[in-house]
Amino acid sequence: MQRDELEAGLELAPQKMKLKTRLLIAAAVLAALCIAVLASLLYAAVRSEEKAPAVITSDLLGKQLRSVQELTTVAYYYTNMGRFENQVDFYGWKVPFTTKSFIISYDGVIKAGVDLADVSIQVNEDIKTITVTLPGSKILSHEIPEDTLEVFDENDNIFNRITIEDYAGFTKDQKELMEQRAIDNGLFTGADEKAQTAVTAFLSLLPEMEAYTLTIQ
Repeated sequence: MQRDELEAGLELAPQKMKLKTRLLIAAAVLAALCIAVLASLLYAAVRSEEKAPAVITSDLLGKQLRSVQELTTVAYYYTNMGRFENQVDFYGWKVPFTTKSFIISYDGVIKAGVDLADVSIQVNEDIKTITVTLPGSKILSHEIPEDTLEVFDENDNIFNRITIEDYAGFTKDQKELMEQRAIDNGLFTGADEKAQTAVTAFLSLLPEMEAYTLTIQ
């Protein structure tokens, strides 16, 4: 009797092993399917976020424009020579033999352009338009490198010495003179045109701008 039961048990053992193996395979397949489904859902979510259009705001565009300030700047290079002369004045009477004078030649560079921090940007999401209003150009910097300064024909006397203040005041006056000359020669006109061209080109390259009509004024 015991031998028959043992033989019956031995016959059932392979069947149990096969059933267990099948269950393990089924569980593995089910787990793989679950992982695949979760991965697909995650991938779809990430792709939808990537494809979601970025929201354009005036603040965002303003920050991007300020990063390209140098592209809207015009440089005006010049070389000039000026004469300084001063004489002691005594109640409206020019005292003889008290004249001091000098001549200076120098190079300078004036940079003018639109200050992009002052740009006005209006975004209309309803009709998909962006209007950028640029301020007028202005002088951003004016430099006269010291190594370009040359002094000629320097004359003074014991009654009226040339001082550092004379040079400083003369340089300041010369800067104002050259700035006005540059403006008269179209410095601001050129700077306005360059700013409008540069801002239009820069904003048009942004991928988000494809859905908007851009106006620069």
